[in-house]
Amino acid sequence: MARAGPSRSQRASQPSQPQRPRRGRDTPRDEEDSAASAEEGDENGNEEMEIDEDLHRDKGESEIYRKANDLVRLALFTEHRRVPLRREEISKKVLGSNTRSFNVVMEQAQKILRKTFGMELVELRSRAGLDQEENAEADGEERTGLKKKGASLWTPSPTVVLTSCITAAAAGSKTYILRSVLDSNLIELAAITDAAIIEEEIVDIPDNDDDEETYRTYGSIISWSSADQLQAIGILYVVLALILVHGKSLNDMALRAYLKKLRLPPNAPVNFTPTSTHKTLPIDTYLSQLVRQGYLDRQRVGENAQKGGKRGRAPATQAGEDNAAIEWRWGTRALSEVGEVGIARFVAEFMVERQVEDEEEDGEEDNERRARKREQENRKKVEAMVKGIKRAANGSLSDVK
Repeated sequence: MARAGPSRSQRASQPSQPQRPRRGRDTPRDEEDSAASAEEGDENGNEEMEIDEDLHRDKGESEIYRKANDLVRLALFTEHRRVPLRREEISKKVLGSNTRSFNVVMEQAQKILRKTFGMELVELRSRAGLDQEENAEADGEERTGLKKKGASLWTPSPTVVLTSCITAAAAGSKTYILRSVLDSNLIELAAITDAAIIEEEIVDIPDNDDDEETYRTYGSIISWSSADQLQAIGILYVVLALILVHGKSLNDMALRAYLKKLRLPPNAPVNFTPTSTHKTLPIDTYLSQLVRQGYLDRQRVGENAQKGGKRGRAPATQAGEDNAAIEWRWGTRALSEVGEVGIARFVAEFMVERQVEDEEEDGEEDNERRARKREQENRKKVEAMVKGIKRAANGSLSDVK
């Protein structure tokens, strides 16, 4: 009996047996090809990721730059109205929902302001922080005075130092103003009169008779006639000086008396340039405007404030209803924009210049040597007067903060 041959399925499977070793020999080459293709895929994927990261980074930088420009425009607009810029307003109008980018946007905006406009945003100090600093200084002076009588100097304890540091850190008000960063020497050079500029300003003087009284040419690069309200600023500086030399606090009755001597009764008009929204304002309205703008601080002090609480300034004496007194002090904007040192030097230089003018009216012609000697004497007079103002201001003068 013949043996049965292989089935169809077995015959079909037989040719595949010799192919197995060939597949094994081709495996390394296939693996190399697959590895190469995988590497190419990884490189392409990395390149795509780098491109995406660059695009994301460029988009983020452009967004920060755009928001910085928006902050610059908002700061300039707010400064034109002479009101502080609040951080919550920055978050609402510039940052939107991305409030965490405040520091980055502020840093970029500061670069634009300094480079383009010669200005910078400065955070105002809070009134509570300033009061704490004044009280701390008063405590230090009292303790120092007591120890000096005992022939030894008082050294502040670590607790006092730590408290001062915490107070300084918490003194920010989260409100900002624009302040010039131009060098004082550059501003002084820009204020020098130039004949060519005077000729151009004379041509540009308005023909309106009403404007001739308030418009004046100075012939300097900085146009004081159109940029600032000189009469209003002059009154502000006089008020700040009066407050400073009265121990940094002046009661309302005394201020009114001084203004009356300067021919500025309550209904006296304060003139502004034609570029202002108001041509004139009564002196009382102008003082209220200075309070809103942060240059002055007007407070009503009652019995509780007089009995308790340390205040490093002279007590108010004008009594009103409810046994209250109104006193005037410097506002936080004046401390950050002008500074007590600046006002002290302003008063000292003004007084010395008046003395020099009176001496020159005698008709003496000085030679160059005598002129240099007089200039040195004038500097000494200014420094001596600044020291006198410092003593009148409770023994301390702060620079811009």
